[in-house]
Amino acid sequence: MKDSYKIHEIAQLCGIGVDSLRYYERLGILTPSRDTNGYRLYALKDMYKLNVIRDLRQLGFSMSQIKAYLDHQSVDNTLSMLRQEETLLQERLAETQRRIRRLRQRVSDLHAARSIEAGHCQILSLPERRCIQVSQRITRDEEMDFMIKKLHRDHEDRIQDLGNQVFGAVFSMEDIAQGATNVYSSVFFVLEDQDAPWDYVLPAGPYASCYYRGSYVQNAQQLRRLLQYLKVQGRTPAGDPFELYAIDNMDTMQEEEFLTEIQIPLAP
Repeated sequence: MKDSYKIHEIAQLCGIGVDSLRYYERLGILTPSRDTNGYRLYALKDMYKLNVIRDLRQLGFSMSQIKAYLDHQSVDNTLSMLRQEETLLQERLAETQRRIRRLRQRVSDLHAARSIEAGHCQILSLPERRCIQVSQRITRDEEMDFMIKKLHRDHEDRIQDLGNQVFGAVFSMEDIAQGATNVYSSVFFVLEDQDAPWDYVLPAGPYASCYYRGSYVQNAQQLRRLLQYLKVQGRTPAGDPFELYAIDNMDTMQEEEFLTEIQIPLAP
């Protein structure tokens, strides 16, 4: 085994880019010698440092932290570093477990959504739902997707996983009255953490509900059907109707698989 390696050799052996090796040298972490032709030569001890750098970088340690550790390596410092590594790994484990729980919840929600009976009108008693909302006239699916992503981006501290998020859109009743379909006045997310800051609320109380499958162009027809159901039931709307998207284009590109719920708040 050789005692020293040129920069391209060490880069290949350790799977580290040449630019990274030069960067570590500028930081003073690596101090390669030079041969008679001026080429950098890395000793076997440099491979040990590169292994330490790789492992600590994967855990999110900064280069300044890594340099401080390598410059003052001792049993006490190693024990301190190992405790930090354990803490970081425990945090990553907790995050991984959280993501697994959310993934399983999403799987459960999709299975439940596929078994929902569409076309059935009913009246539900629902709790208060605190939301964040953005008002915007929306006439195309592309605009809806854009506003959903914008709302998510603007509130990432409150909306973590878009795939698990309950979101909806409020109908533009003015446009529907004029015969237009698939037109909305705002988009909103229902917050999972109901103690988080909110700017829009769906109040507790009775709601008319109806699911439909397929294209959104039918929403005006479905809404009229739900309003007719309320007329028969002798119930009065107490606010604008809205849609909630149980299965949409984040789950499938097969439009016939879409599942949408229309809800209308009702007077007591």
